[in-house]
Amino acid sequence: MRHQVEYAAVSSIALMVRALPLSMVRRLGETLGLAFYLVDRVHRRIALANLEAAFPKKSKEERRVIAKSMFQHFGRLLLELLKFSSLSEERQMALVDWEGEERVRLAQAHGKGILFCTGHFGFWEQQALAHALKFEPMAVMARPLDNPKLHDLLEGIRTSNGNEVVYRRGAVRKALRLLAEGKAVGILIDQHMTSADAIYVDFFGRPAATTSTLAALAIRTGAPVIPLFAFPMAGGRYRMIYEHPVEAPPHDAEDAVREFTQRCTDVLEMHVRRHPELWLWMHRRWRDAPDAALDAAPGMFPSAKADVVSEDPAGLGIGD
Repeated sequence: MRHQVEYAAVSSIALMVRALPLSMVRRLGETLGLAFYLVDRVHRRIALANLEAAFPKKSKEERRVIAKSMFQHFGRLLLELLKFSSLSEERQMALVDWEGEERVRLAQAHGKGILFCTGHFGFWEQQALAHALKFEPMAVMARPLDNPKLHDLLEGIRTSNGNEVVYRRGAVRKALRLLAEGKAVGILIDQHMTSADAIYVDFFGRPAATTSTLAALAIRTGAPVIPLFAFPMAGGRYRMIYEHPVEAPPHDAEDAVREFTQRCTDVLEMHVRRHPELWLWMHRRWRDAPDAALDAAPGMFPSAKADVVSEDPAGLGIGD
């Protein structure tokens, strides 16, 4: 029953926002986020606790303002994604400014494929859609949603401009094949991981279980790793930024996968520190103590399925 209600609500909102101007969609999204901030005590508490640990020198009121702005941002993200994906390709591109385009072109010229990394920050979903139009489609790694109808709806949005979605089972083999063909693969590196490929790196000075797949693929294939980030601009526009490729540690470096993962995480942390209201503080990124009740609490986003524990069939050394 819950799945049908979720799907009906999202489908109705998707139909509504198609007929509305972007300015109204943005305001409605921020209102939706504010509503969740007020009623979702569990995730508000998680966000405030995470912010206190990450920014101990900020006042309680400063952290509260960041948390409130963060909820509003993610409400806006949800509604603007539904609106953005309904626009024509020409209209989508007209809403985007680019920075670092030459870094992508240079990486493409190397012929080893590209690994893009980012987090649940800014407007990453819109960036993937616009990227497919500006450059060429990429494959994005993702977790399937628990709700099968919402899963299909989101996958339809993500693939609408030619991108492909790769799910955890068999993802490493698929990524290796795509990179060998000179194509691009996008990976989010800021989710708590429980699968065999998880390693711990520092994020805001605290150990966080992080996927090692990105670094392991880069070391194995020599594909450059380019962090990318999407920022809001005035008038409902977006600035898509492609950072310099992350420098890989020497192949013979001790614990090279962890070092590479730390370097990528450091780039993400730099942007989160500059714009904390754009990152998903309501996610339990650090799990110093297990709390099943918090992990299962419903919130603004539909729940995703748990990690699939693999045995590293591709031989990347993940999980060693």
